[in-house]
Amino acid sequence: MPLKAVLLDFNGVILDDEAIHAALIDEILLQENLRPQRGEYDLFCLGRSDRACLDNLLSRRGRAVTPAYLDKLVAQKAAAYRARLANMEPFPFFAGAIALLAKLHAAQLKIAIVTGALRSDVDLALERGNLTGIVDCIISAESVERGKPYPDPYLRAIAALQALGGDLTAADCLAIEDTLVGVQSAREAGVKVLGVAHTYPFHMLQRRCQWVLDRLDQFDLAEIAPVFDRRVARATA
Repeated sequence: MPLKAVLLDFNGVILDDEAIHAALIDEILLQENLRPQRGEYDLFCLGRSDRACLDNLLSRRGRAVTPAYLDKLVAQKAAAYRARLANMEPFPFFAGAIALLAKLHAAQLKIAIVTGALRSDVDLALERGNLTGIVDCIISAESVERGKPYPDPYLRAIAALQALGGDLTAADCLAIEDTLVGVQSAREAGVKVLGVAHTYPFHMLQRRCQWVLDRLDQFDLAEIAPVFDRRVARATA
């Protein structure tokens, strides 16, 4: 079958806001009387939900936190994030992100956002980029109990697209990811992955992905789509 859907991560792929998230997590750690440590955000938070990130960071410091307290911290960070982005101009889309989504939509491909971000974060960005109408499905932190690196978010996205009438399987989908946990999630769901070197070096993604780009504006559907078509040719040969 040909390529039918593209499933994109959000933070680090569409939105260049990872530094904002890291700063807000540091603020929460300081509020908890904990000193942020070099490299811990990258190790314990990149590609993961805020809930998983904070749970990881607090647990490794010996803090036993209740689900209700984690809910409070996640809500606090979400409010701070929205306040930080409210008047940001230009809005921090990666170069080429809006054009890529428009290109995928014009090619009549299904588009899903598969992310550990909160749904409110995704909705805010899509509204600012006038993109709401071209995204078919959003799988956010609230959509699954187990986020990346587990395959659950991608499996849920595929099921949601199928429910919309899309006759597709994981093998008909392409994921675009920037983190190692995201790549692992997509691959374990059976989805081919294009890595974009916004967060990790090109060579680290190259070992794990079918394709790797330095920037989104290098995306060429004409180079990727034939790989899916060749799968059909091999099966019918």
